[in-house]
Amino acid sequence: MRVIAMFVGIFVIVGATHGQTPAIASQSNSHGEMVHRGNQVMGFAAEKTAHHFRLFPDGGAIEVSANDPKDTESRDQIRIHLSHIASMFSEGNFNAPMLVHHTTPPGVATMTKLRADIRYEYEETPSGARIRIRTPNPPALDAIHAFLLFEIIEHRTGDSASIAPAVGTTAEHFQ
Repeated sequence: MRVIAMFVGIFVIVGATHGQTPAIASQSNSHGEMVHRGNQVMGFAAEKTAHHFRLFPDGGAIEVSANDPKDTESRDQIRIHLSHIASMFSEGNFNAPMLVHHTTPPGVATMTKLRADIRYEYEETPSGARIRIRTPNPPALDAIHAFLLFEIIEHRTGDSASIAPAVGTTAEHFQ
């Protein structure tokens, strides 16, 4: 299953980088409309911030930061939003991404079903915040990676589809 999930993810990334519009990335009509909906849902302007989505061996991360270190208004809105998102995701509520993208992102059904096996750890960063997502459960891990790959494509972050080494282990977060 993991090989299939990663193959699908790589296919989508390769298609997007070669000017083709994969079905999964075209779900939200246009990038501009998605950004507009995101600004409304998130409470801060995408133009003033940077989104990043990271894949790790035990899950991944959602990171958002204000582009201008002096932009404390965006920084504070990012922190409010990501704190709320971490809480919602922990409860299996993925309404915010569905509103932003006008579709159910890949992995959401499994992440909802296996929510007891997934940890969403909110932390503030100097210019915003991060949600670290961790699981010891292989099907949940595949779902997290599918979700984050979708976000990389939809937000056009240019983030790597490769799984990067992560600090710390999953086991210590589930004891």
